[in-house]
Amino acid sequence: MVSFYGKSIIRCEFNCFKGDVLRAEQLLAPKARHRLTDGHKASRFTIAYKSMSRRSVESSVLQIPGKKRRTLMTVTASSDSAMKEEFAKHAECLNALNDKRERIVKASRDVTLNSKKVIFQIHRISKENKEQVVEKAENDLAAVTDQYMSKLVKELDGTDFWKLRRSYSPAVQEYVEAATFCRFCKTGTLLNLDEINTNLLSLSQPSAEPLQINILDYLLGIADLTGELMRLAIGRVSEGELEYAEKICRFVRDIYRELSLLVPKMDDNAEMKKKMEVMFQSMVKIENALFSVHVRGSEYVPLLGSDGQNFPIPGIDDLES
Repeated sequence: MVSFYGKSIIRCEFNCFKGDVLRAEQLLAPKARHRLTDGHKASRFTIAYKSMSRRSVESSVLQIPGKKRRTLMTVTASSDSAMKEEFAKHAECLNALNDKRERIVKASRDVTLNSKKVIFQIHRISKENKEQVVEKAENDLAAVTDQYMSKLVKELDGTDFWKLRRSYSPAVQEYVEAATFCRFCKTGTLLNLDEINTNLLSLSQPSAEPLQINILDYLLGIADLTGELMRLAIGRVSEGELEYAEKICRFVRDIYRELSLLVPKMDDNAEMKKKMEVMFQSMVKIENALFSVHVRGSEYVPLLGSDGQNFPIPGIDDLES
C-alpha cells in the first residue's frame, strides 16, 4: 500500500517473507533506506524516501518476487448469456432426475407393500390348506409383477440403474424375498437370480435396456428370507409338523453356510454384515425350538384333532388308574 504523507515523503508498508525483504533491500537505493526489519516467517518494514517520485516507488515494489499485478477480467453480455443457458440446461437435467426419483420411490412403495401381503398370505399355510395357500400366493405375486413391478421397470428403462439404486433397492429386496419364499413353500428349493430376471424381461421394452436385479440386492433379499423361514418353522413346530420344521432348519443352515463363505470376499457392505448377524439369530431360534421339542418330547402334546404322535405325559397314567 502506497500512501503520501506531505509532499516529499512517501511511506510504503507491506508484509512479505524473509526472501522478499532481502530482495527489496537489494533493489532499493542504500541512501533512500530508512528502516528495515525482517523475521523468520513475515516482516513489516517501513521505507521512507525523500525527493522520490511515486512511479519509481511503485516500480520498485512491483519488482519484488511473489508480488503479481492483479487484473480484472471483464465479462461481456454474450458470454454471460451463454453461461446462463448452460446452467439452465444443468438445472433442467437435475429437475428431471429428481422427478424421476420421486416416481421411482412411489412405485417402490407399492412393490414393497404388496410383496409383504404375499408373505403374510404364505404364513397362513397349514397341513390342510398348503396347496390352496401357495396357489393364491403365486397369483398375488404374479399380480405384483404385472401391476407394480412393471411401473418400476418402465421408469428405469434406459437409465443408469446404479445412479438410482438407493431409491428402489428396498423394494427389489422385498420382491426377491416374496418370490423365493413362495418357491420354497411350493417345491422346497431356492429361486435363483436368473429365473427372476427372466420373468422381468417381458416387462421391458425391446428397444430399451431392461431392468436386471443385481446380485447384491438378490443376496440381501435372500438374507431377509431366512427371517420369514424362522417364523414359518416356529409355527410348524407349534402345530406338530416337526419334519417340515427340520427341513426349514436345514435349508436355513445351507444358506447361512454359503453366505458365510461369500460375504468376506465382498466389498465392505455394512447392510450385508448386519443381516448376517440377524440370519444367525434366526437359525439359532429354529435350532433351539427343535432342540427343546426333541429333548422335552415327553411333555409335548399335539393340538386336538391333529394326526401328530402322542407323547406320554408323566403322571397321567397314575391319575387314570
